[in-house]
Amino acid sequence: MKKKANEDHADPLGGTLEELLEQTGEREEVYAEALKRVLAWQIEQARRQQDLSKSDVATRMGTSRSQLERILDPTNAAVSLQALDKAARAVGKRLSIEIVDA
Repeated sequence: MKKKANEDHADPLGGTLEELLEQTGEREEVYAEALKRVLAWQIEQARRQQDLSKSDVATRMGTSRSQLERILDPTNAAVSLQALDKAARAVGKRLSIEIVDA
């Protein structure tokens, strides 16, 4: 019986990053922060492409610049979808969320 190529050599590190995060109980937190970083980066890129100041975006959202800073803080994963949607719409974008297989 032939072994698969992956079975011929043991992983010298003992597993994948995902397995490590699962074992340490940090997977959900890391995924949430990574997702938030991507969304904040996309909103920031759209803002820059349109040559909008953060104050302009905050005004369009009907909020303060400090509130916008909190919404776009990539380490703050506890931001509502409604707030992210308002920020996206303020830069001419739309928030799109989907559920996919794990």
